[in-house]
Amino acid sequence: MRVLLLEDERALSELIAAQLAGEGHAVDRFATLADADAALRAVEYDLLVLDLGLPDGDGLDLLRQLRAAGRRLPVLILTARDAVEDRVAGLDAGADDYLTKPFHADELKARIRALLRRPAREGEGMRLGNVVLGADGHSLFIGGRPLALRRREQALLAYLMRHAGKVVLKEDIETSLYAFGDEVASNAVEVHVYRLRRKLQTAGADLRIHTIRGVGYMIAAGEDAAPGRQA
Repeated sequence: MRVLLLEDERALSELIAAQLAGEGHAVDRFATLADADAALRAVEYDLLVLDLGLPDGDGLDLLRQLRAAGRRLPVLILTARDAVEDRVAGLDAGADDYLTKPFHADELKARIRALLRRPAREGEGMRLGNVVLGADGHSLFIGGRPLALRRREQALLAYLMRHAGKVVLKEDIETSLYAFGDEVASNAVEVHVYRLRRKLQTAGADLRIHTIRGVGYMIAAGEDAAPGRQA
């Protein structure tokens, strides 16, 4: 999952980013509303962790702007404002959860896991053919048998399954897997697709990842997954 972290306290921002990276997320860190707003316009994020007191304004303004535009990505407010009226204001503005500082890292990670597996996002998980990806984004079963994947392979599968039957651009896949500033090899997406494709086939998955030459990839199951159609 790709997470936008808006926090102007550098040491805390680095600590949170490291914790989330350890959970398998790609994290983009920003310290101002302007930079975060620009990133949100360019990238489809899975979660926003939002501080309120920022150098160029109040995080609630950004939250209200997102909700007014119909953006439904989960938002976790992370702030030192601990008064009841502040919590009410944050939730009324459209936040999905509210956590006050200081906080315990394990609680933050647990709350984020809960937000990312909410039914509003993926129901009880995703199923395509005999492949089931749990709502937590981590548990994977092929024909009822568990399969372990590397972090980015799992994220790639989740992204493709969310767009099953549709062609997704290579550039969009890369954006979903890597944070700003990550070093990305020119063939990184191809390598991840190759490894994921091989593991799924070995495990007996009845779906295929099709290569659309010069464009991107498409995942499909059933008759559309016939080996003869896979590039």
